[in-house]
Amino acid sequence: MSYKRKAFCLKCSCLTLILLFFQPAFAQYDLSRLDQVIEQQKTVLGKDLVAMIYKNDSLIYKKEVGEFNSSTQAPIASCSKWLTAALVMIFVDEGKVSLDDKVAKYLPEFDKYFKGYITIRQCLAHMTGIEDEGITIKKLLQRRKFSSLEEEVNHFTSNHSIRANAGNDFWYGNIGLNIAGRVLEVISKKKFDVLIKQKLFTPLGMTKTTFSSLNGPLNPSGGARSTADDYMKFLVMLLNKGKYKGKQILSEQSVNELRKVQNNQEQIKYAPKSAAGYTYASGSWVVETRAADPRMGTAFASPGLFGTWPMIDYCRGYAYIIFVKNFLGEERADVHKELKKILDAQISSGCK
Repeated sequence: MSYKRKAFCLKCSCLTLILLFFQPAFAQYDLSRLDQVIEQQKTVLGKDLVAMIYKNDSLIYKKEVGEFNSSTQAPIASCSKWLTAALVMIFVDEGKVSLDDKVAKYLPEFDKYFKGYITIRQCLAHMTGIEDEGITIKKLLQRRKFSSLEEEVNHFTSNHSIRANAGNDFWYGNIGLNIAGRVLEVISKKKFDVLIKQKLFTPLGMTKTTFSSLNGPLNPSGGARSTADDYMKFLVMLLNKGKYKGKQILSEQSVNELRKVQNNQEQIKYAPKSAAGYTYASGSWVVETRAADPRMGTAFASPGLFGTWPMIDYCRGYAYIIFVKNFLGEERADVHKELKKILDAQISSGCK
């Protein structure tokens, strides 16, 4: 046998071994039905989309449709809330803040306007009681009148009345997470976009994720731009108890804190139709809980107005994202619920 032929055979053998090595991760699950539904629902989900599923330390599914690929950057709207909540927990890990600290400790203006009892925990859970409206494009555009996050939060303090006592009811919006983001700016003496890049994005290798002030002040509640690849890194970190590629980004205790249910159905005074039936944790909706421990969520989602839908299922050990750029509607939420049912039928739960 010639040298060239031996070399060719060796290469073929290596390729075969590599394929055999990766085969079990994909062959273990039959995701053909999932693929079929995504194809059928492209007009609902969006003509440009990326779907990715991570399980057992590897990507078990990836689909790119239209002009999007997994490194395409796009605005992610309220998916930003989960990122901001994680940044707050990094400050908790560092001992610089407590979730039960009063906001007025860092922003004295809140005491002046009888809002001094609101806590950071309540900010992350939309339980501030401050008068708010639903999240709309018109409302997002109105933010442009503010020159900074500081100015916007001062406006919340002086111009928004108290609708309910803090902690009594839930109203989904941008106020709470933006107050929390401003608190971090005061503590660190750095702008929010610099902070989150330094403490979360850079350690995770999220090189194409940013918060920008080009269209108004920095918006911790909904101002991030990201990619499917980048956001999946964040989900994998949360799924792996705060660890990513051997590095502890967030403590396991803080990840568990993010999983705690912060309200009940009776307390929800306003929520988007896409989240109907869910309760809320800190920065994400609680999709599922266990009967044995209903105050600790097991599956979470943080969908954005533009249609991107990230999700984690801790019982089944997977992270899921469909990354798009369209307006989220109730019909699309139903598709995600259907996709989760298909996925759950393939991946057994590890929770009792």
